[in-house]
Amino acid sequence: MNRIKINVMCALCKCEKGLSEKELVKKLALPKKSAKKLEQALTEMKKHGDITGKKGVWKIKDPENYFSAIVTSVNTRSGFIAKIDGENTETAEENAELFVRGKDLCGAVPGDKVLARKIAEAGIDRSAEAVVLSVLEESDRLLTGKVVAEGNKLMVMPDKLCDAPLFIAKVGSKPLALGDKVAFSIKKRGERHFDHTVEIKESFGSSEDAKSSAKAYMLVNGLHTEFPEEVLAEAQKIDTDEPDADETERRLDLRGEPIFTIDGADTKDIDDAVSIKKTDFGYKLGVHIADVSHYVKKGSAIDKEAFLRGTSIYYADKVVPMLPKELSNGICSLNPNVDRLAFSCLMEISDSGELLSYKFEKTVIRSRVKGVYSEVNKIIDGTADDEIKAKYERVLDRIPVMKELSDILIKNRIARGAPEIDTPEAKIITDENGVCVDVKPRDRGIAEGIIEEFMLMANKSAASLAMRENMPFVYRVHEAPTAEKLIALGETLTALNAGFEGIGERTTVADLAKIIRNSRDTDKYTVINRLVLRTMMKAKYSEEPLGHYGLVMPEYAHFTSPIRRYADLSIHRILTDYVYALSNEKLKKKYENFAREAALQASLTELSAVKCERECENFYMAEYMKKHIGEEFDGFISGVAPSGIYVALPSTIEGLVSVNALPAGEYEVSNGVILTGAADGTVFTVGDKIRVKCVSANVNGGFIDFEIIKHERSDKPKSADDTEKQSKPKKAPSKTTKKPKAE
Repeated sequence: MNRIKINVMCALCKCEKGLSEKELVKKLALPKKSAKKLEQALTEMKKHGDITGKKGVWKIKDPENYFSAIVTSVNTRSGFIAKIDGENTETAEENAELFVRGKDLCGAVPGDKVLARKIAEAGIDRSAEAVVLSVLEESDRLLTGKVVAEGNKLMVMPDKLCDAPLFIAKVGSKPLALGDKVAFSIKKRGERHFDHTVEIKESFGSSEDAKSSAKAYMLVNGLHTEFPEEVLAEAQKIDTDEPDADETERRLDLRGEPIFTIDGADTKDIDDAVSIKKTDFGYKLGVHIADVSHYVKKGSAIDKEAFLRGTSIYYADKVVPMLPKELSNGICSLNPNVDRLAFSCLMEISDSGELLSYKFEKTVIRSRVKGVYSEVNKIIDGTADDEIKAKYERVLDRIPVMKELSDILIKNRIARGAPEIDTPEAKIITDENGVCVDVKPRDRGIAEGIIEEFMLMANKSAASLAMRENMPFVYRVHEAPTAEKLIALGETLTALNAGFEGIGERTTVADLAKIIRNSRDTDKYTVINRLVLRTMMKAKYSEEPLGHYGLVMPEYAHFTSPIRRYADLSIHRILTDYVYALSNEKLKKKYENFAREAALQASLTELSAVKCERECENFYMAEYMKKHIGEEFDGFISGVAPSGIYVALPSTIEGLVSVNALPAGEYEVSNGVILTGAADGTVFTVGDKIRVKCVSANVNGGFIDFEIIKHERSDKPKSADDTEKQSKPKKAPSKTTKKPKAE
């Protein structure tokens, strides 16, 4: 579609009533000599069914199918775009994505603004489908690739853009070597991806090193690993060993209380501490949070950078912090045996676990000990040695009380109907050179659960206060699944013969909890757990108190991690003014817009961080599996797609058995969990036990390939006839997510 036609489409998209030829000439600012070309373009577009013309007025045919969009991702044979609401490109991040076949992308790359037409609606297990008509605005976003040789020339094989090497029009300052991981920009565009020429912007070293791929991912996705000079300069001014003496005098002094922290052994940015006391009526629980808002003032360089980052990012042995280390690991971190400024939530809880009262105080604390989850777990189970007992001597009597209250709170959460969804996380273990040497599931013991329950109570208290006082706030919200998602879950469980009937649009959160609970001791548990998680909506931040579906709480916020999350820092700032008696009217005037902007930014940056952590984990997992090519592993089918079956190992590593490595046939996905179509009648169902051999590992792309050694069918799914009746006509492949994450 040429430029005149594209401009006509754009003009007509913005005018529902249509435009005459004369109005189009004016709208498009066309010179008189182009009038003939416009007339010809209109005739051709009418002939192809793009527009209609009646009584001299031209309109888009089926205007609801035409829209502006942002290209969100591109792979070698397809891509996804997200519709833009009006001219606000930020809303594209929240909109459902549409699938576009590679040949229909017009050479568009991630970040491009495009004019698109929807050609197929979404189904239960597939995205809506569209075609790109034209690139309206070209993105200057960087892309990644690997340096390859074509004859005697070095070229770039893009990681995701296409499967043909691209010509290097300009090399950066560093000399290139074969196999280097590089970041590049498009120097000159062609009509198809493989026609683009590129300019090398940065080289990161060998593409066989996971850390090189992780660094490249950070750069091209705008995730800054270094802080600007002015931010570092501000941090240096704040860097101190002790808080200001005058400030500590103004605060509630809790330095005499048996307060302590419990975190992972390697944690350096400690933002929460706890205290507890048994009383005649129940318990006094204190959750003491690093008072970051005292040091990070609104509008400062540190604050602006923290807003842009939104959250800290953690992967393998790396941390990309939201705040400079002078704050995150220094004066803000609740390190043991030093004075620290805190924002404390002081709660009274009945012996049945009811929150009786709460208040927020600016405090000064002195943590007695830097607790470690694994050590506290040993104290709880009675296996702690004398060295551990000596370390915790000053708070040892508090740990049984913590366990006692936590058990009550967990029991109450289950009674509310909150689903106990397992979200296994990978622990990437690296050597001194940053090379992955092991991958295993991250352990989660009783101590981790205790701290989680106490943080939930503080978060609940913060949201309760904000709702009671009707103040501007940033809430953590989790909305109920849509009727479509619940119906899809019911159909999927039926297809799996999982034994749960009547799951549909009226299913409650308690019903979902029951599904997980009743499947816990079955061989389908892992799969059902994943399916329920996939049914849930994504949690996000909002200035409106929409409640938290997964926790079954009408009031919830994130108060407990201001070192790591800007949402928490935001509400600390608001609550500080509340504690210092700023009127409700002034709070609203000062923070209404801020709360809305902070909630949106926190949601967007969280999505970006989760995706980054997942992608970087894939690089390290591939690096690990590269040393295990040819070895066999037991696992289960974790997902199916037209491209093959995904297999998860007990270590949390996932890989693909390509459809080309499956028995011959024409494969189709049914209900999102069953792959049928093998000529020999083999059916692959999510949850099936399977033994595989690792045949390749691509560190550069984060891909692992398996082949099947042995396949054990789970309980027989619905018959082929039933499956065929339930399956929908295939219009576009589903967008497959490798690893669902916790909300």
